[in-house]
Order: sequence, then structure tokens, then C-alpha cells
Amino acid sequence: MMQTLTMTEGAAARQERGPATATATATAGDAAAGDTAASDAAMTMGDARVRYYERNGFGADGGDSLTWVPIQFLGLTFYIPNTDGRRRAVRVHDLHHILTGYQTNMRGETEIAAWELASGCWRWPAALMLNLGALGLGAVLAPRRIVRAWARGRQTRNLYGERGGIDHLLPRVVGEVRGELGLDAPPPPVRARDALAVGALATPMLAATLVLAPPMLAVALIAAALTRLGKLLR
Repeated sequence: MMQTLTMTEGAAARQERGPATATATATAGDAAAGDTAASDAAMTMGDARVRYYERNGFGADGGDSLTWVPIQFLGLTFYIPNTDGRRRAVRVHDLHHILTGYQTNMRGETEIAAWELASGCWRWPAALMLNLGALGLGAVLAPRRIVRAWARGRQTRNLYGERGGIDHLLPRVVGEVRGELGLDAPPPPVRARDALAVGALATPMLAATLVLAPPMLAVALIAAALTRLGKLLR
């Protein structure tokens, strides 16, 4: 889900290891995603979404009723407004997690961001901005994985172009919808243009993140200090 981006020590450690270890980790991640996707294939989209919410602790409505959405990063919690545009985008985004098998950890969110961008979310402002931000992080955390996800997105479709919303899809079987979007096909080969496209989008977003990170971190630290001080003064 777009509201969960948590940098763990394990993820940071994987970035410091060599290419062989990184490749093995990526392969294991792909297998895990495939296992998750396969286990949902015979379920209806509605039932798979219920299980997805339960498995990830998102609540009965997936956080749709929240006014502010928590985002965890480097042990700190930030809050962003849960706008109507974001709500609409996340309802589709959550079904994409089910259909693609991408995980809801930080690396998984960067992968699905690349996939959604490549398969088309340009007319959805909330999805576009959130995905571009995640892509910038992915350039550091999982560059190979986001390029592979981009290549996959280039060959498949998504639900952002679905007319009449997504509710009519909920009674349908996951495997059928996956097939219609082309997600049951083997991953396509990665081409040079895939890496170039990802780099062209991710580089400016990463630069913006590096510029904005210090003031955002300062605001988060001040807010945390004031919260603790308020509790002590009660």
C-alpha cells in the first residue's frame, strides 16, 4: 500500500553487499512475490483484498477512512493527508498489489511504482506523484528490481484505465483478471531503453528527495520532541 514505506536495517544492509548477494536477494524476492500471487489466483478479487488487508494490518477498509496517513521512514513517522484523489488511487493500487504479487515493504512499493508508471498512471495525479517519489527511492534501494518492474509494466496493462471504477471486478477471479492484463506471461527481457527511462525519471526525483529530506527530518524531530514534552507535562 502507498501508505507504508519502511526502511529496515535488513534492507539497508542488502544495499551494502556485493552484486552476487544482491542478485540472490532479488531472486528470492521475485520467488516470494510469485508465491503470493499464485496463492491468490483462485480467489475472487474481493476475497483476496480482504486477505491482503488482514495480512498487512491495514484495517477492514484498507485505511480509506483515515484523515491522515502514517508513513514510516528511517524509524520516523510522517503523516500525509488522505485526500480524495489519494483514496481513489489507493483503491486501485491495492488491487495491483494482489494482481502483480509485489510486496508492501519498501522495495516492493518501489517495484510497483515502476510497474504502474510503465503500464500507465499519468492521468491520476495522486498516483503519479506517489509513484515518482517511490521510484526515486527505488533508484537507491533496488535499482535492478525497479528496472525489471518497469519492463514488465511496459508489456502489461493496469486498472487505472478501468471504466466505471473497480467495484465490478471484486466478484471476479484473480487469475482471470491477471490474464486479461497480461500479468500471467513470463517477465519480458530488460532492454537498455528500460534502464534509460527509469533513470530519466528517478534521477530528478532522487535529487528532490535529497534536497527535501533534511527539512522534513527536522520537522519530524521537532514534532516528536513536542509530543514527548506534552506527555511529560500532563
